Amino acid sequence: MAKCLFISGTSTDVGKTFISALIVKCLRDSNLNAGYYKAAASGVELDEKGNLIDGDPIFVNNFAKIGERPENLVSFVYSQAVSPHLAAKFNNRPIDFEIVKRDFNRANEKYDYLVVEGSGGIICPLRWDDQSHFMLLDIVKKFNLPILIVADSGLGTINSTVLTVDYLQKNNFNVNSIIFNHFKDEPMENDNLSMVEEITKLPVIAKVKFGENDLKMSANDLKKFFC
Repeated sequence: MAKCLFISGTSTDVGKTFISALIVKCLRDSNLNAGYYKAAASGVELDEKGNLIDGDPIFVNNFAKIGERPENLVSFVYSQAVSPHLAAKFNNRPIDFEIVKRDFNRANEKYDYLVVEGSGGIICPLRWDDQSHFMLLDIVKKFNLPILIVADSGLGTINSTVLTVDYLQKNNFNVNSIIFNHFKDEPMENDNLSMVEEITKLPVIAKVKFGENDLKMSANDLKKFFC
């Protein structure tokens, strides 16, 4: 069974997918058997049969050179760039937790290290209809996944990162680390990092600048945050 790490973000468009790809690549470059899984992806490109041909999972697969079949990367895919629960309603194809469980378990058995990417921020409904209500964090809880938070390093990140961590900790989730994305080595962003670490008591384990394709940390150090 794999050691896992769930990648969440302080909001949409903070770079969860890119950081997920960097993490998997770092592990695979050290000859570790690392893979990737996402329960639901919206705003992706599909073929005429509804199969995934482009989008976040495909990017991670190609960038990290996983070589996985597209259908094994993600359980539910939708073309509309909206929350998964709404995209599911548009397509009359609700997300089935049992299918997510099956696909997660398959990836969990295949890889030694598994990056599980969330959708949007931490408060993301996956299904919300007359038959079922469940959130992204229900998956995290079901599979007992440790959480790494991806945060944009710019103005406002102290508020959004601290609130995200505080919510997770108050609800008994194991959030263990933070990565700052789009980092600029300037006084405000360095202070943002220091304040986030001081308030949350969590380490910012990497600072990824625009255009960088490397976490600048070793696979051995990265492995410590998987469990």
